[in-house]
Amino acid sequence: MSETERFSGLSGALTNYGDRDFARYLRLANARSMGFSTTMLSKPVVGIASTFSEFNNCHRGVPDLVAAVKRGVLAAGGLPLEFPTISLGEPYLNPTALFFRNLMAMDTEEMIRGQPMDAVVLVGGCDKTVPAQLMGALSAGLPAIQVVTGPQSTNRWRGERIGACTDCRRFWARYRAGEMSPADIAEAEGNLVATAGTCAVMGTASTMASLAEALGIILPGTAAIPAVHADRLRAAEASGRAVMNLLRRGIRIGDIITEKSVENALRVLLAIGGSTNAIIHLTAIAGRAGIKVSLDRLNALSDTTPVLVDLKPTGDFYMEDLHAAGGIGAVLRELKPLLHLDCLTVAGDTLGERLSGEPGFVDRTVVRSLDAPLQPQGGLVALFGSLAPRGAILKRAAADPALFETEGRAVVFASLEDLSERIDDPDLDVVPDDFLVLQNAGPLSASGMPEAGYLPIPQKLARAGVKDMVRISDARMSGTAYGTIVLHVTPDAASGGPLAYVKTGDRIRISVKARRIDLLVDEAELARRRETMPLATVEPERGYARLFRREVLLADEGCDFDSLRAQPMRPAEISGD
Repeated sequence: MSETERFSGLSGALTNYGDRDFARYLRLANARSMGFSTTMLSKPVVGIASTFSEFNNCHRGVPDLVAAVKRGVLAAGGLPLEFPTISLGEPYLNPTALFFRNLMAMDTEEMIRGQPMDAVVLVGGCDKTVPAQLMGALSAGLPAIQVVTGPQSTNRWRGERIGACTDCRRFWARYRAGEMSPADIAEAEGNLVATAGTCAVMGTASTMASLAEALGIILPGTAAIPAVHADRLRAAEASGRAVMNLLRRGIRIGDIITEKSVENALRVLLAIGGSTNAIIHLTAIAGRAGIKVSLDRLNALSDTTPVLVDLKPTGDFYMEDLHAAGGIGAVLRELKPLLHLDCLTVAGDTLGERLSGEPGFVDRTVVRSLDAPLQPQGGLVALFGSLAPRGAILKRAAADPALFETEGRAVVFASLEDLSERIDDPDLDVVPDDFLVLQNAGPLSASGMPEAGYLPIPQKLARAGVKDMVRISDARMSGTAYGTIVLHVTPDAASGGPLAYVKTGDRIRISVKARRIDLLVDEAELARRRETMPLATVEPERGYARLFRREVLLADEGCDFDSLRAQPMRPAEISGD
């Protein structure tokens, strides 16, 4: 059987004119205008989803990566055709990049479906980009491979090694505490982000790259290669060759992202002390394949998965150090007894086959061994209770253990605007033992679940030397942040969850040991509040915002759109009735 017969190439996904032969004839006539030979036009087509944007500094290197992928596809006998999609630059989007993740997933899926390609290479790296691409590609179902942009390299400033964006937050906290002058913070700003690439620490982008390697959807050993390293381009070229191998073997993305590989990714997430955002994204990715990520299962895995990687924001090192230390491969090798080794990878082998080779060099200051971990349990834990009936997330690897079994008085902020207006008020009634509570920052809020869960320490406490306190919200937190912060409280306040009815002065109890977070207000009082306290609901009038508000699921379902999941929920299931 010839390649032309085995693959659709440019004869696939024909425009509907009512005459398939005419549609193919017209398409080829137009394709010839781009200078392709008859030979090239008869080859299998590999689409390359490009996310270059001048609104996304993380993706400055994407054009070079796309060119390298094309070399690999051509060398392996395919026709590479680049196409653009939405690009999500985290600090550039209002209200938040998560708000647009599902839109990018829709764009990616429909362009894969709607254009004539036999396989696809997904090129991206920024926080919401990798999950959006994987969500869309899973729904489209073709052979696929991810190419990540890679992390930034670090810089030096006043004798100190720095990198975005944990150090950004550290310097800003010092500035708020009066320890840095306006001139100091401006000078630091100009030195924090020195190269192209994603954040230099184990933030959300680096976490998602690491999970992509654990899922098997990027080539082994490529998650942590710095963006400016020549190996990053060589990995992109190799990915172009690899996707042709997947195509010829008939291996589709759904053969790689499975229930077992998702569980492997959860293990890696816990072992690297990764971003809390990754729970939302991995849940959404899995949901496209009909796989449920249970927070109870997360806790069970967390109890038996130690933290092995010593990277900021929970440790001392940066992503470039992880690459030099052995990369995610070194982490997978330590976790080998805990992993499903029969999972396929885009390299064409199984995870077990990958890990059966001789181990390379591992820097044990960066990647610890399974029998000598940094922490005995995983970096994330889910809490349940009367304040979060469907769960909340704590990144315990980045938190103060002294606050794990505590009770405190709630100091409530009703919205982001309320927080901004009052947090630095010298007359704010707050002490270090209080719990800061932010409402109306979840997926159904007007703010679209921003990375606002990293509530700043009130300025008067920061200037008194307070470095951490319990903070609770239905918002998210950047993977580069740190502190004793409870996030993703579900149901969120805007959908009528208990968080909506917390008042300043209420008592809240947290027990990480018991996996509990409880509002210590009796049910009769809560019922009264539900009758008398209106919800801060918003119904946008038009456009994508209206679609988002009507379709978005809550954090425990990955904040995906209901209609895009492999198994859409019924309205009663969405509301919880």
